[in-house]
Amino acid sequence: MKHFFYCLTISIILTSCSETKESAEAVPYGSNHGNYLTIHGTKIYYEEYGNGIPLLLLHQGLGSIENLSEIIPELSRHFRVIAPDAPGHGRSEQADSLSGDLLAEYCSALIDQLQLDSAYVMGWSMGGNTSLLLAANRPDKIKKVVSGASNTKSSGLTQEGRALLKEYTVEAVKEDKTWLEHYQRMNPQPGQWIKFWEDTQKMWSREIKVPDDKLSRITVPVLIIRGDRDMIKLEHSVDIFRSLKKGQLCIYPNMGHDMPELKSEMLCRIAVDFFNKNDDKGASH
Repeated sequence: MKHFFYCLTISIILTSCSETKESAEAVPYGSNHGNYLTIHGTKIYYEEYGNGIPLLLLHQGLGSIENLSEIIPELSRHFRVIAPDAPGHGRSEQADSLSGDLLAEYCSALIDQLQLDSAYVMGWSMGGNTSLLLAANRPDKIKKVVSGASNTKSSGLTQEGRALLKEYTVEAVKEDKTWLEHYQRMNPQPGQWIKFWEDTQKMWSREIKVPDDKLSRITVPVLIIRGDRDMIKLEHSVDIFRSLKKGQLCIYPNMGHDMPELKSEMLCRIAVDFFNKNDDKGASH
């Protein structure tokens, strides 16, 4: 099995195993009687947990709400967690295409349809990129952001990361059916998986994920968090941090791209501490 598909499916396996953990109480996150909103003609699935300040929780690319199963329980003890499946992901219908701007627009529309006065945002990988765009686009709504394992440029990936992208092909999916079978069980448009995969490839092949001018105009506190062994260049994460007016940076040791699954307790502690701090000054650059 190709290394890429091991990386891709391991988080699905870990999420499934989490159902046996007492802390998660076998809650089937991602398949737990959520609700739908219609945004730009697309049915978007989301689930809610907890009370308090709304926290929009955004999952990784090619994943869904269930990939955040390890962090939803703890975060929902502190916040009103609102976790959507991105267009084409999980139980949400596909949009006409996929891009960072489109994902941010769908999240913006979700905030408006739910009539949220304001919200925190926390996203990982693709969700981390979306969280940055959302903060730039909606300063009227977004109060604080945790952006995990994000990369604003394709050139910010390591050589290993860029090599893995080349394996993201339709033919490769057919060789290992683990992801495909899981996707088709959940998604309302299982027959359109090839379009979804190709749309994802196009989105990830774009050099610019979050333009520099959008980064620099984010006025709210933003925590950039990542593992020191992620497939994103460390210097790239530092550059993102330095571009932010109120940036904070956390590098977690001996950790790759899977912190939400492998270090969920620590990730929640860091996020809750950041969100609950009254001092919003952050670091100025």
